[in-house]
Amino acid sequence: MANNLREFFISRIHSFRHAFAGWGFVIRTQRNAWIHAVASILVFFVALWLQISLQEWAVIILAITLVWTAEFLNTALEAVADLASNGQQNRLAKVGKDVGAAAVLIAALSSILIGLLILGPPLVERFGY
Repeated sequence: MANNLREFFISRIHSFRHAFAGWGFVIRTQRNAWIHAVASILVFFVALWLQISLQEWAVIILAITLVWTAEFLNTALEAVADLASNGQQNRLAKVGKDVGAAAVLIAALSSILIGLLILGPPLVERFGY
């Protein structure tokens, strides 16, 4: 029993190590991830400054994680498409990559809209426009 518990925790540590390796890969290799990072940090500090409600924080966090999740899944999809097509031009690999990129675009655009809806009114109020 103790050995099974030990193996369980060791396997969880390895799983986290793999997840962080994937995270590092995305940050190192995906230019758009840097755009997402800057936008995420900017939104975070603006939301702090505006002292938004807990419910608004929840929506902002969901919007940010939606974009990051789409970016990570798109990167995984691109890697699998490249592997499956063996570096050759392949119409279906292109479709997969294009659709994955569209998912990131949809997530980013919806997150911008959410950010404007939540942060826009208090920003307008602060600056008196």
